[in-house]
Amino acid sequence: MKKLFLTGSIGLLIFSCSKKEIPQTDTTSSETAVVSEPAKNNLSGQQIIETLDCTACHSVNERMIGPSYQEIAAKYSDKDVEMLASKIIEGGSGVWGGVPMSAHPQVSKEDAKKMVEYILSQKK
Repeated sequence: MKKLFLTGSIGLLIFSCSKKEIPQTDTTSSETAVVSEPAKNNLSGQQIIETLDCTACHSVNERMIGPSYQEIAAKYSDKDVEMLASKIIEGGSGVWGGVPMSAHPQVSKEDAKKMVEYILSQKK
């Protein structure tokens, strides 16, 4: 059973490392496009999360492969924004269990902070 879970978890982690596509707002094309890094500067923390692979492992109020945003918000405070933003960019393991969080080096520090601020706003 552990082997099956581990194999499934590894497969999900590999699968979840791709960016999500979002529809373009340009009405001249019906194709979809991946949000470019400079364009993310205009997005909220929640919108940035939606463009990445975060929802494959996290949800607002339910533990999945990783902790829920509410669990994270309960454990950390505004003084932890820098540290948590670094965890998003560099990845991490061991705090919430044995499954490591993949690194997201394409995310700027500014955008990672927006993501953390959104997550921390989910405090019950």
